[in-house]
Amino acid sequence: MTRAAARPIVVVGDALLDVDLVGTASRLTPDAPVPVVEDVDTRERPGGAALAAVLAARSAGGREVVLVTPLADDEGAARLRALLDGRVRLIEIPASSTTPVKQRIRVGDHSVARLDSGGAVSTFGELPAAAAEAIRGAAAVLVADYGRGTTSAPDVRAALTAASGPVVWDPHPRGADPVPSARLVTPNGAEAARVAELDATGDGLAAVGARAQALIAHWGVGAVAITLGARGALLSYGEGAPMVVPATPVTGGDPCGAGDSFAAAVTVALAGGAVTGEAVTSAVAAAGAFVARGGATAWDAEPAVAAAGVDAPDPASRLTALLGRVRAAGGTVVATGGCFDLLHAGHVATLRAARGLGDCLVVCINSDASVSRLKGPSRPLVTAADRARVLEALEFVDAVVVFDEDTPTQVLERVRPDVWAKGGDYAGADLPEAAVLQTWGGQAVVLPYLDGHSTTALVERSRV
Repeated sequence: MTRAAARPIVVVGDALLDVDLVGTASRLTPDAPVPVVEDVDTRERPGGAALAAVLAARSAGGREVVLVTPLADDEGAARLRALLDGRVRLIEIPASSTTPVKQRIRVGDHSVARLDSGGAVSTFGELPAAAAEAIRGAAAVLVADYGRGTTSAPDVRAALTAASGPVVWDPHPRGADPVPSARLVTPNGAEAARVAELDATGDGLAAVGARAQALIAHWGVGAVAITLGARGALLSYGEGAPMVVPATPVTGGDPCGAGDSFAAAVTVALAGGAVTGEAVTSAVAAAGAFVARGGATAWDAEPAVAAAGVDAPDPASRLTALLGRVRAAGGTVVATGGCFDLLHAGHVATLRAARGLGDCLVVCINSDASVSRLKGPSRPLVTAADRARVLEALEFVDAVVVFDEDTPTQVLERVRPDVWAKGGDYAGADLPEAAVLQTWGGQAVVLPYLDGHSTTALVERSRV
């Protein structure tokens, strides 16, 4: 590892202890219309800046992560230290205030109430010299402000201003303004609207972009990335068109901690040398995967991908999960296949019709080597990875599988679809895949083909 790569990532801010009290509820109390929560399981985890530090360490690829935070000598702080032990290096700012504890009472995946203790503001002493040195020499610094006063301290702000690496500032409505030297500030939509105080109303991209531009002028920082939940994020440098990074849709999941996940992923990417736009793009993907994995409740789960910035399950796992969900609900799995070298209107018509036959559509595509054997050495025109990406973008395609054989027999035996749909002039003919479908009771069918559209014809016309 080079000297530059050995520089740590430093997280500065307010550490909290988060506690989930998870139980069951099947009745209401006799004196009020509130649920009786029983069989409660207590689950503790780092919160605030402590969660951001742990998430950064999970994806930092072995790079050290240092957490600088006020901590007292109470029970909550002792539990936090135990949770952080072995995950991040802790540099404490001596504190005399009570450690903040947030307790969520949950029934299954739903929160019923939250109980907060520890006061609104921390009381703490001077920034240790070791903390100031770590901040100044960090590869990147994340300020995880939770409004308890850490970011208002003059010695903390002086150290952040002197940082040699990029500073990412995740703000809080009760927190201090970012230092002007910050590379990137990451408010959510509500925080941005509150601070910008513009006449622009609504949450359309024009209004969000205007707020981002106003915040850059207000704070004097390098850039602002406003996180928009399921809509992704908008990145602005204050001039020119903003960059919008859409999020991949996530079904279910716990959004608690998604902002910390985003800020941690941005910081890790910047520490690795990414430019700001690249860092924001990877962070949107990481935050979506974090929510899908269970959010903050899965804080100590092993990461699926380390250091890459995108924490997503592999295609085989996604396919297995998809087929499991559809079959558990009694649904119909449909599959189709082909080279799909140049996606055209004929393909789209066939794929849309195939999806209408069931509850999910799996598209099996020939690998590059397979296409070359079938179509000749000049094909494919588009690589399998890019063909799969284009197909996956279609709303009626649920999964794409690449196979290397000349026929899809092996992949069909793995997917075992209920219906195999083929487009083209095959009506009345025996489809080669029909025999394998029959072994598990599946049905091969032919779909109408849109005349006048073929990849080969397109290629020939382009050569004229």
